[in-house]
Amino acid sequence: MVIETTSLRWIVALPALGVLFNLFFGGRLTRAVTVAGPGTVGAAFVLAVWAALRRPEAGALHDHVYTWIVAGPFRAEAGLRLDALATVMTLVVTGVGFLIHIYSVGYMHGDRGFARYFAYLNLFTTAMLILVLADNLVLLFVGWEGVGLCSYLLIGFWYEKPENAAAGKKAFLVNRIGDAGFLLGLFLLVTTLGGQGVWTLDIATIERHLDALRPVAVPICLLLFVGATGKSAQLPLYVWLPDAMAGPTPVSALIHAATMVTAGVYMIARLHSLYALAPAALAVVAVVGALTALFAAVIATAQTDIKRVLAYSTVSQLGYMFLGLGVGATGAAVFHLVTHAFFKALLFLGAGSVMHGLGGEQDMERMGGLSSRMRLTFLTMAVGTLAIAGVPPFSGFFSKDEVLWGAWEAAPLLAVIGLLVAFLTAFYTGRLLFLTFLGECRAGEDVRYHIHESPAVMTLPLVVLAVLACAGGFLDVPGLVGGEGRHAHPPLAFMLLATALAAGGLALAWVLYVRRPGLPSLVAGRLGAVYPLVRDKFRVDEFYDATVVRPVFALADVSAAHIDPQLIDGAVNGAARVVAATSSAWRRVQTGNVQHYALSFLAGALALLGYWVTR
Repeated sequence: MVIETTSLRWIVALPALGVLFNLFFGGRLTRAVTVAGPGTVGAAFVLAVWAALRRPEAGALHDHVYTWIVAGPFRAEAGLRLDALATVMTLVVTGVGFLIHIYSVGYMHGDRGFARYFAYLNLFTTAMLILVLADNLVLLFVGWEGVGLCSYLLIGFWYEKPENAAAGKKAFLVNRIGDAGFLLGLFLLVTTLGGQGVWTLDIATIERHLDALRPVAVPICLLLFVGATGKSAQLPLYVWLPDAMAGPTPVSALIHAATMVTAGVYMIARLHSLYALAPAALAVVAVVGALTALFAAVIATAQTDIKRVLAYSTVSQLGYMFLGLGVGATGAAVFHLVTHAFFKALLFLGAGSVMHGLGGEQDMERMGGLSSRMRLTFLTMAVGTLAIAGVPPFSGFFSKDEVLWGAWEAAPLLAVIGLLVAFLTAFYTGRLLFLTFLGECRAGEDVRYHIHESPAVMTLPLVVLAVLACAGGFLDVPGLVGGEGRHAHPPLAFMLLATALAAGGLALAWVLYVRRPGLPSLVAGRLGAVYPLVRDKFRVDEFYDATVVRPVFALADVSAAHIDPQLIDGAVNGAARVVAATSSAWRRVQTGNVQHYALSFLAGALALLGYWVTR
């Protein structure tokens, strides 16, 4: 059952109005920005809740705004659709996004780009809402590109520092690689449907014509997955996400938890009926997800930058979600997306609170002993750590186990990789918590003197997110979006195994970084060249730099030195010289004498007559 409405457009329009206000009036009305920035997103959340309550069970709300594109037989509507999956995503984007906006008021206080920051943040929310509410893939792609633009603007927000600007450009360019695959998938999709007389990319229409897509389902799904690997930071296009921490910490929370990186997961979940036609493509999704989860988790164990640990954690947890999608556990994957939004936003904002209290310090080796000075931040981050580690009854326990059980039933080897990742996740998050808050304070004397708890505008969102990280596991997300209810929940033995791995990871981190803090350096020394390789992120960035970046720059240098001046400019200038030379010759024919012109006409007429006579 689909109910027509005009209310969905306002869920998108309200953050968009916040963008306009902050751009045009924010510079003069700074105090109003603190209301308009978070307020528009909060109002969108209220509207989203109201729309969710109005949505019929097993039905949807639809808002046809206007007819957007009419090109020959092809049509694309500006239409919004709120079904079960879109409801979950909209509530996450607006709800968690609202908390991040509130937190930002305190975190960005005094920044000279305050209004610009909230304009970008509102625009990010607007683009993500377009993406999740779009009823066709063309409009979805507008939101898809919008979050890519906003990531560039926000990651490079403090563009005065070259490394920040470079991180923004890196995110933009890497995502363009993935988007090229996404576009090719859309082109193949519309061409195939057009051959059947269906000239639209409306999602409901696609689901009604799956038989026509069956022969090309594998290439379409793989091309769309290329886009997902870029947007959701999977191998081999994950390299932009760890550098996304160059932006303000609330930006990292928004990108990593509630918006951009979930776009690829959402897209595959949205097109699950199409992917069901392509088991080979689903196998690729599952394998890439499992390998990404393991690869990023291993790297996270050796990082010392608190935000970088969380960044690689996001890459790893996204791998979990793709693993769930690939093995057919769509509901479990979306469930983990939701719980991850709660505890990862909590951890990032908690890290921002720590940095705020330590004057911007990000190195965990210069922290320690903060539990007594920043008690509320410590308690909320402890909740986030237990949730991501998968300790019952916190939210990550339920969603992670459902993903792993789905993998165990479909591909046991991938489930084993997932269980290993669960152990590593508990270890590196426990390491983060213990290095930051326990033991002796390793900060400098000047920093140690000024350590303080963050203001209430920052700690209140932490408390709310901590409650969600505790209780979020009891939401029946799989039953809502996957139709599988809770009967797919793993058996007790499997849950005990996963819990034991989580406890083991946390215990190992406790021993290494609290009980025997000198032991990690000895272990690192015993690992030889392995530890530096992991600490340096397997030098993937250096590999890309040597094999892609430098050759492209070298080609550009050669082009600038030779091809451009000699071939391009040579062709243009050569054409100009030819015209100049021939015009000088032809100019002599233009004498202005009528008799000469008459003689020319006569000669031409005789030539034509001779041609026709001798033909």
